Amino acid sequence: MSYSPGSDHKDSWPSTPALVSSGVDTLTYEHIQNGSLEYVAEKGGNGAEATYQEASGAPVEGKSPLGYEVSYFTVVFLTINMMIGTGIFSTPSSMLKNCGSVGLALFYWPIGFLLTACGQSVYFELASYFPSRSGGEVVYLEQAYSRPKYFFPVTFAMQSVVLSFSSSNAIVMAQYIYRMTDIKPTDMQLKGTALACWTLACLIIILSTRGSLILGNVLGVIKLTTLVFITITGFVVLGGKTTIPDPGVNFRDPFEGTSSTGAYELANALVNITFSYGGFANAFNLVNEVKNPIRTIKRTAPLSLLIVAILYVLVNVAYFAAIPKHDILTSTQVTASLFFERIFGKKAAKGLTFLPVLSAFGNILSSMIGASRMVREVGRQGVLPFPKFWVSTKPFGTPAGPVLFKWVMTSIMILGPPSGDAFNFIVALQNYPDSVFIVLMTFGLFLIRRQRKQLGLGRSQFKAWDAAVILYLLSKIMLLVMPWVPPRGGIYKGSFSFFYATATLTALGILAICGIYYYLWIYALPKWGGYQIRQTVLQLDGGAVSHKLVKVKNEDIDRWDAEHDPSGRVIVVDQSLTQRSESQRSVEDEKV
Repeated sequence: MSYSPGSDHKDSWPSTPALVSSGVDTLTYEHIQNGSLEYVAEKGGNGAEATYQEASGAPVEGKSPLGYEVSYFTVVFLTINMMIGTGIFSTPSSMLKNCGSVGLALFYWPIGFLLTACGQSVYFELASYFPSRSGGEVVYLEQAYSRPKYFFPVTFAMQSVVLSFSSSNAIVMAQYIYRMTDIKPTDMQLKGTALACWTLACLIIILSTRGSLILGNVLGVIKLTTLVFITITGFVVLGGKTTIPDPGVNFRDPFEGTSSTGAYELANALVNITFSYGGFANAFNLVNEVKNPIRTIKRTAPLSLLIVAILYVLVNVAYFAAIPKHDILTSTQVTASLFFERIFGKKAAKGLTFLPVLSAFGNILSSMIGASRMVREVGRQGVLPFPKFWVSTKPFGTPAGPVLFKWVMTSIMILGPPSGDAFNFIVALQNYPDSVFIVLMTFGLFLIRRQRKQLGLGRSQFKAWDAAVILYLLSKIMLLVMPWVPPRGGIYKGSFSFFYATATLTALGILAICGIYYYLWIYALPKWGGYQIRQTVLQLDGGAVSHKLVKVKNEDIDRWDAEHDPSGRVIVVDQSLTQRSESQRSVEDEKV
């Protein structure tokens, strides 16, 4: 089953070997050796080409236990729902403050589109290499940095566990809900409402994969309709058909005030734009649930991005047509609420705030759908305890374990920290490790290209332009640098009242702890305990497949390695000579 790189593997590979592992006969399973690295090629059931990956990666699931419910339409709205949350209803105000002028603020949105398109091309190419693996960057980091073995899976898993919460989206939704009323909520009322919104989204995902995707589609349609409504209203205002006096005032000298902004503000504006387009890669978290995934996503994800980019620009034009620049800069209201109020009055504006509420819920639902697949894929790598909890899709055919875990972590973060400094600190703490991993993932694309070249593999279904990859990489490096730049008001004038880089330093500390944990678990403890870590393949009902890391005593290592292939499946060299049944082998492996 082993071949040297550079040969014509596709013509010389043998047929599927005899493996004691249920479900393997549904895959095309091949093994290639390249120095110390072991590669396997496995074909899933989504109609994609074979996935060639280093054997320490989670095994391909021949039939997705989550089904194949992600259609063209769903890919569009998984992307749109994740990108359009509440940012477009509030970000224009901060953009104007950073840019100083209407013209420059508008100009930044196409820049954001360009950078996001570059990022999308990076994900396209990475997905084309692993078309039957869901989880997005979980997979791409695992494969780009396969040595030291399990280092990135362990580090990413630990970071995912420690920082696995999405409290900010739920709290923003709760704030919008109270804007529709005359009630000024207490801190606990706001948190209780946020928890209810979050719990509802999680319950929907746990109860039905199909139902959660359909609801996401419906909310996506409402979200697009909302932005189109704002856009049309803006054109009506520009046409002078409303009571808004002088709607073109902000466009007569659009770049007035630009000279007053500095490099710090302009860089902040770029950061805001980057986050406004965030979530464009959500569909890549569900690749193994998409039939013919690369062709499907390649046709739909760019369309989604283009639609969002056009609407972002037009909605901003509508805001600037209806609201004087000074009012946007000085108002404490969300820009969308101020827009509705100036055109329809205060009473109607409260009712129309229901549209941003639905937009926020669509964002929570879609982000949780993607995150649940991400956490599940971390569990399938075998580096978390109790792999069945993370991987099993019982009882509803949904990723209940990851969703339940995310619900617990986020609920703690909603109810625990007080608003203000603590909340802002937590958001900053969560964002920085994400930026670190995205930078590493983007650079890892070049490493994966080199790996495939060494293996003699042909070109995949998509290849990003080098210039696009480098531009996206530079934009993400900027997100790593910006948190270290002191605010203009001093080191205590950041997002919180204490030292501005506290969250960044804490995030680096968490990553360092993850590295220490990895060393202790994979190297130090095995050395002291006289054993080594090996992986085995865990088969669950419903088609779920996972790795499980087990301890093998040093005296049993040779036997173990002889009886298992690089992925951890038990090898049967000659079935007629096999004396032990599959169940007996499984029992022995568990004992080891």
